[in-house]
Amino acid sequence: MRQYSRWTILIALLVFVGAVHAQAPAPAAKPPAVKKIQVLIVSGQNGHDWRACTPYLREVLEETGKFEVRVTEEFRGATAATLAPYEVVVLNYSDWRRKPPLRWGEATDQALLDYVKSGKGLVAFHFSASAFEGWEEYDKLIGLTWRTGRGGHSKSHDFKVDIKDKDHPITKGLDDSYPQSDELYANLIAQPDIRVLATAWDDPALDKGSGKHQPMLYVKSYGAGRVFGTALGHDVPAMKSEVFRRTLVRGTEWAATGSVTLPAR
Repeated sequence: MRQYSRWTILIALLVFVGAVHAQAPAPAAKPPAVKKIQVLIVSGQNGHDWRACTPYLREVLEETGKFEVRVTEEFRGATAATLAPYEVVVLNYSDWRRKPPLRWGEATDQALLDYVKSGKGLVAFHFSASAFEGWEEYDKLIGLTWRTGRGGHSKSHDFKVDIKDKDHPITKGLDDSYPQSDELYANLIAQPDIRVLATAWDDPALDKGSGKHQPMLYVKSYGAGRVFGTALGHDVPAMKSEVFRRTLVRGTEWAATGSVTLPAR
């Protein structure tokens, strides 16, 4: 019987193992991590219950898997560097009835304006329409504002939100109307460049009903940036409606990117 040295056997074994390894399929590469849209919610002061509404805003956005959300309850003193990591800012803030200590300061005001002008996004949520009366550029920025002698609502009640513009990416594919139980904001001041996406009939039989169709959802441009506004969402129960949740997430995506990939139904 032919004799083989231990080195010969070892070399043959290594060659065999190498051949088997070469034939084995390579491990599947991990899919690249999907970059989430970075969102900053500005909160901390409001005439409404921001302590309950802000966490719910965050929850609705993050459960889509599309957004990564952070919250600041102290925006005074913020700078361009503060805003740089984010693609969209959601405003849940108001210095209701002109409380000077709640103003952000000129440098922060300008930082937000420059941020949106540069091509970033802004979402004006519900009572942020009442903020900063007398700051005219804020009115131009958010597009629809509640001002002294202009703005009001009846008690919260049931009404329909009618989608009027189904060609916009936010509302494309949505139903024609949705039920809502909420405050119905009326007689706000609209900038001439807003594009109204949805309205609600303000019943004149109510205590403050205007008898007119009032804008509930809208968009506008500010410089190279995009603004989405919603008058809906007085409290968490109102924010749980389908129309609020669906348009919030789609509107935030559009404000951040200019397009919408989240489902309409």
